[in-house]
Amino acid sequence: MTPQHQPFRTAAGEPAGLTRERFADHTVIALSGELDAASAPFLRDRLHAALRDTGAYVIIDLSDVTFCDASGPAMLVGARRRTEAKGTAVILAAPRPQTAGLLEATGLLGAFSVEISVAAARTAGRGTRTAAA
Repeated sequence: MTPQHQPFRTAAGEPAGLTRERFADHTVIALSGELDAASAPFLRDRLHAALRDTGAYVIIDLSDVTFCDASGPAMLVGARRRTEAKGTAVILAAPRPQTAGLLEATGLLGAFSVEISVAAARTAGRGTRTAAA
């Protein structure tokens, strides 16, 4: 995967970024760094752009997210709303314990399909596509 844009630097100087890789039937969007109030506007704009022309399902890889505050789940809910209108499923992959805990605390863990890896998300996505067809 190659970066779609230069990374954003948070107030603490930590990078936050997004990469996108398009496949025949799906797209993998990898978020990295801190998902917080400082980086959310930057990442949200890039995420919305990355959600265009995605295929049958989107995998949002959270494995490189080092910190997540309430801005992260809000951004993920926005991504889901944008894709649902097109009939595209969103699958979250590999959230670290802190991010998974925040999703659980906000009640969103059950609202998303969450898999332990991108590979597992691909398998789940193929099943989602088959079930929807």
